[in-house]
Amino acid sequence: MSSVTARACANIALVKYWGKRDAALNLPAAGSLSLTLDALVTETTVDFSSAHDSDVFVLDGKSAPRELGRTQGLLDLVRARAGITARAHVSSTNHFPTASGLASSASGFAALAIAASAAAGLELSPRELTILARQGSGSAARSIFGGFVRMHAGDTTDTAYAEPVPSPLVDRVRMVIAIVGGGAPKTHGSRDAMEHCADTSPLYAGWLDTVPKDLAVAERALATGDLAALGTIAEANALAMHATAIASRPAIIYWQPTTLAVLAHVRALRAANVAAWATMDAGPHVKVLTSVDDANRVAASLREVAGVTDVMVSASGPAASVVSR
Repeated sequence: MSSVTARACANIALVKYWGKRDAALNLPAAGSLSLTLDALVTETTVDFSSAHDSDVFVLDGKSAPRELGRTQGLLDLVRARAGITARAHVSSTNHFPTASGLASSASGFAALAIAASAAAGLELSPRELTILARQGSGSAARSIFGGFVRMHAGDTTDTAYAEPVPSPLVDRVRMVIAIVGGGAPKTHGSRDAMEHCADTSPLYAGWLDTVPKDLAVAERALATGDLAALGTIAEANALAMHATAIASRPAIIYWQPTTLAVLAHVRALRAANVAAWATMDAGPHVKVLTSVDDANRVAASLREVAGVTDVMVSASGPAASVVSR
């Protein structure tokens, strides 16, 4: 056993993961496809030791007892597989706003899976790491890899895994992230929102029917290097996800007035022949898929929208990895 630090980047889904088939095993209701981003980084240190009386979780420099349960769940999986009983001290830092709709749980649990398994002496394959990370957060499986990543819904816990998707677009794409509302924590956590949406939204069944078709279109776009086709389906898929959430009873609405203003701005950019397509996760922020050639123009334009408090430009990010032992 040892202390290990790992780094992982958050990913933004272009075809969304929204809903679980099995909450206990954290199995997604449908597949998904994402882009890992180098601007959204989490670093996590795990220290297993017989000297520790209990598991401790520190997030962004503060004790986080409310988040300890999910962390312990993944630690228990690692302990069972490694045949150890030692408690762990875990310290995690997000170098971007936490729990605000920027996929911090994805990078957080990917980094935790790598650091914890390595600290426990396990040598897991990349696929095994995606399965482990998924059991902490469904989207974390995708953050094990860099670039474009496909998540398979699978039929069992061993067949619900992620894998990289090669594409000539990987070096050309950029994601411009418009932060709305200063990155404050969101009011509806993704897990609870997914469950509520599945239980009450009359559009949910239609959403599940839509995802496989959108995945097929997105995968063809990646294979052929067609950024416009990828952006078009990503924007349509994000709007469908949010429509499903808004139709829940009572409604789940992540958007703020600034969100709508940014969406209108993106459409105006596209009308001016700028490569710009919007996507959004469970939060008010807007991420704009664009090209390396248009990224600075898109970022400068979005900084002019009232209510946008920050703008980040991100290239494709690397795979998660151990950075120190």
